[in-house]
Amino acid sequence: MSEELVSAGYRVVGLGSQPDEDPGYIQVDITDPEAVRVRIAELQPDIVVHLAAVAFVGEGNANSFYEVNLIGTRNLLAALAAADKPPESVLLASSANVYGNQRGGKLAEDTPPAPANDYAVSKLAMEHMAWLWMPRLPIVIARPFNYTGVGQAEHFLVPKIVSHFKRRAAVIELGNLEVWRDFSDVRSVVAAYRALIERGAAGEVFNVASGQPHSLKEILALCAEITGHQLQVRVNPSFVRANEVKTLCGDAAKLAACVGEWQKSDLKSTLRWMLAEN
Repeated sequence: MSEELVSAGYRVVGLGSQPDEDPGYIQVDITDPEAVRVRIAELQPDIVVHLAAVAFVGEGNANSFYEVNLIGTRNLLAALAAADKPPESVLLASSANVYGNQRGGKLAEDTPPAPANDYAVSKLAMEHMAWLWMPRLPIVIARPFNYTGVGQAEHFLVPKIVSHFKRRAAVIELGNLEVWRDFSDVRSVVAAYRALIERGAAGEVFNVASGQPHSLKEILALCAEITGHQLQVRVNPSFVRANEVKTLCGDAAKLAACVGEWQKSDLKSTLRWMLAEN
């Protein structure tokens, strides 16, 4: 996101929980309301893109989803509302996981939520909480479907698969092979986020999606085609999640109507980018 905004002429300051020596970065614990209030008061941001979250569905500590995704977001919104200068736009990244195990066709923003795990519940709760602040803050909520790209941690599915192909491993252990996901390129997602910020779409919820689901088997086949390498796939029962969302495919018609067409990459191009990265 930082690169997208800098390339568009924004001056970007990042806040995060982990230490980093980048001069444009400030370490702050989002679960500490006073620390967040002090930093926001110092910065007086014009635009806020809130991406901080515990996002790994397999996270062992369920409480962390609520502490960071819900309470942490509330701390941020309270700090922004208390600032001397209100921001021009606040984008909150929710998740398409709020739709849960839906069936049939593409999921639009008016699809009734049915979260199937603590991560999804925390994101839906965050959305409901954010509505309480909308009379005071120009909030837009994005529901990204799955996305991937260079830099994503290897405990996420696609980077794990890419890593195995890059080092030409003989075997990979995965969970349920019959899951279908709507994968976007992370560069496409951040381009959509910037477009929403600049269009001033406050008070609305938008899916960010490619509209094209791919199965895990397809991803493996594409990686094999690109690299010429074949992997033996073993299903590890311990990797199969009890509340796995089987199919997620997004309808991004509302987003397109708001921002027009934005730069999108097909999955094969994204995988080529990831496999080529050193």
